[in-house]
Amino acid sequence: MKRQLISAWTLFVCLSAAVFADDRGTLIFEDDFERTESQETKDEIGKGWGSNSRTRAKGNKQVDLKNGAMYIYIHKAADHAVSVTHPAEFKDGAIALRFMLEDDQDSLGLNFADLKFKPVHAGHLFVAKVSTKNVELTDLKTGNMDLKTRELRLAGKLPPEMKELLKTKTKRFPNKLETGKWYDLLVTVTGDTLTVTIDGKQVGSFSSEGMAHPTKRLLRLAVPHSAVVDDVKIYARSAEAR
Repeated sequence: MKRQLISAWTLFVCLSAAVFADDRGTLIFEDDFERTESQETKDEIGKGWGSNSRTRAKGNKQVDLKNGAMYIYIHKAADHAVSVTHPAEFKDGAIALRFMLEDDQDSLGLNFADLKFKPVHAGHLFVAKVSTKNVELTDLKTGNMDLKTRELRLAGKLPPEMKELLKTKTKRFPNKLETGKWYDLLVTVTGDTLTVTIDGKQVGSFSSEGMAHPTKRLLRLAVPHSAVVDDVKIYARSAEAR
C-alpha cells in the first residue's frame, strides 16, 4: 500500500509539473548567453537582441556578456535608461528568466511593446518592474504612454480627474530582495491580467485593459541603473490553450 501511495504521489507531481509547463505555452525563444564577444567597446549581444546604446549612450557599451550571463549597466553618457530588446510576438504568453540586482538602487523592467500601434508613445503597452523593495505593474497603453495623456502630462495640463485615473493604472506589491542573489522570475500575460512570480511564489497580479492588447511584438528589458540577466525563455500561448 505504501509503495502504491508513493507511486501515486510521484505521478501527481509529474502531472502537476507538466500542466504548469504547458500553461506557459510554446517555447518560441531561449538564450543562456553562453558565448563570447569579439570586442569590448560596443554592444555585441547577438541572437536577435538589440539595445539603445547607439542612440541613447553615444554608442558606448552598456551590455556585456560574461560568466554566461548578460550584464546590463547604464553608461555615464546615457540620457535614457538602458533598453535591451528582443522580438516576442504573442497574444498571451510568458517570460521566464533568472536575474540578479547587485545594488539597492537596481531594478529590472520587463516592458511589452507593439511598435505598430501608433496611439501610444514608442509602442509602450505595459510593464512589470522588479526592484529590491517591490514589484510594480503598470498599464501604459491606457495610462501614461497614451499619446494624448502624455502630451497633457508633459505640458503640465493634466486635469485632476485624469491624474486620479492614472493612479488606477499601476499596482505596487511590497517584495524584499537581497542584492547579489539570483532569483527566478516568471511574468505571465493572460487576457487582461499580468502576473509576476518570483522563485515560484506569486508576488502580484494586476488586471487592466492595456494588458489585453491583441499582439505583443517586442520585449524590452528596461534598466535605469544595472541588472544581470540569464536563461531567458519566451513562451507564446494560443487563446484555445487557456
